[in-house]
Amino acid sequence: MTYEEIKDPTQREQVKQLEDYIMKNCLWQFHSREWDRYRQNENILGQTASLLCNEPVDTSTPELKCYWIDALSMTENFRKRYPWINELGTEQIKNLIGTLKARIDYVTITGSLNEELTVKLY
Repeated sequence: MTYEEIKDPTQREQVKQLEDYIMKNCLWQFHSREWDRYRQNENILGQTASLLCNEPVDTSTPELKCYWIDALSMTENFRKRYPWINELGTEQIKNLIGTLKARIDYVTITGSLNEELTVKLY
């Protein structure tokens, strides 16, 4: 689901709050290439969803550990800053983070005016 498709005003506000946190506090959103941004959004937000749902996270490679530490920090801050997230069930969290990922993909990749993201020579 995209942000624009959300009908519930509470969920719209929740996604907006989490997006605002990421845009203001997370440097990982600024990778210089489109493929890097897709990969990081998928892994960091995917691991964040798992951590919020108390599910195990794969940290078997250095790359996954890097994503994990960003996800762990974000999870801790989400829980602290947005106490409402602690009241959500597993499916609600996964739906919320999935919608957040779609929004972050749009803001940082598909809706970005940064043409360097798609330069194939890098």
